[in-house]
Amino acid sequence: MLATFSAYTVVLFVHITAVVIAFGATFAYPLLDVYARRTGITDLVALHRFQILLSRRLVTPAMAVVLLAGFYLASQQPWKLSDPWIGAGIAIIVVIFGIVGAVLSPAERKMLQIAERGEQPGGGLGDEYDAVARRYAQLGSLVSLLVVVAIFVMVTKPGS
Repeated sequence: MLATFSAYTVVLFVHITAVVIAFGATFAYPLLDVYARRTGITDLVALHRFQILLSRRLVTPAMAVVLLAGFYLASQQPWKLSDPWIGAGIAIIVVIFGIVGAVLSPAERKMLQIAERGEQPGGGLGDEYDAVARRYAQLGSLVSLLVVVAIFVMVTKPGS
């Protein structure tokens, strides 16, 4: 039996796939960071270059697809943009865009810049790197939590 496809189901597939593409790899960043710190400065440089590449070429474009596809899906019957769960999803992706653009992307560039300078006397990359990395980890964790909350809200559709 052949499945029938509607524009809605195709866009829903695109929307879900874009979420996986945008955020899937970012859930591994804390593990990659621990590994890179244990293995040396060269690995931190590579990690931060990789994060910047992913942010520019994968995460941000896929987030845009999530938002655009989400607007299309929200405009279809029986949904309305005024539905609370849709508003929550839109608010979450907008907040994520803000955090990525205002904090995470600049922090990735700053961590790369510091890591490229190399170890400081006495070892490590210094207090500045540690402060930027700590803020990056905190807000990266917040973004991950927001993604999980958004998935929960999209699946359960509270208020509908």
